[in-house]
Amino acid sequence: MSEESAARRMRVSVISPTEVGYEGEAESVVAPAFDGRLGILYGHAPMMVLLGTGDVVIRNGQHTETFTVARGFLQVVDNEISIMAEEVSGTNS
Repeated sequence: MSEESAARRMRVSVISPTEVGYEGEAESVVAPAFDGRLGILYGHAPMMVLLGTGDVVIRNGQHTETFTVARGFLQVVDNEISIMAEEVSGTNS
């Protein structure tokens, strides 16, 4: 991995009241907002949205993590993504 690609990664947390589903880095994240799918890349503007129910896909190089979330919030600030959901269940791809 080049120094430039390492610098263009975001910090991601996927949590529920009972578990931490994911803590790590990502090149891209796709999540279910309450009104549609949301894609996030490095440098995304700060925002906070309501989550819907569906899959969160976290890509980091050739590795992909997929989590199903239900209800909650997603926040992006300074290349850090926090996904706080009422329910989180995950599978590795």
